[in-house]
Amino acid sequence: MSFGQILSAMDVSASGLSAERLRMEVVANNIANANSTRTPEGEAYRRQQVIFSAAYDHALGQGVGKGQNLSGVQVVGIQPDASELPQIYQPGHPDADASGYVTMPNVQLPIEMVDLMTASRGYEANLRVLRSFHEMAERALSLLRGAS
Repeated sequence: MSFGQILSAMDVSASGLSAERLRMEVVANNIANANSTRTPEGEAYRRQQVIFSAAYDHALGQGVGKGQNLSGVQVVGIQPDASELPQIYQPGHPDADASGYVTMPNVQLPIEMVDLMTASRGYEANLRVLRSFHEMAERALSLLRGAS
């Protein structure tokens, strides 16, 4: 394994850290807006989702394994969840329509909590990989110092 391949493996974990951190931020924003019935656009908040792309798939077509570097995870974008916005009957609400129904955000706290837990676990796994790499590098350097 070459030095470039070792650093490439670190880049994969670093891209995973960054992607999962963004995912946790988006989930936190969803939770914070779970009751926002009016956004600056004038409608109820729509749940946001982070879209990932495995850069490894793209790299496979270009000869990974033949000395080229892996790219890790790429965030393609953040898009609104197109699921239906629920309506509740609450005639006294300032955003109620003529029938007394309020259009609510499509944020469901159990789903957000599961997303937050999986993002957190992914973040922790990538962090463990980077810490392991750091420990191995320190051991290798100490062995090299002792050999000279």
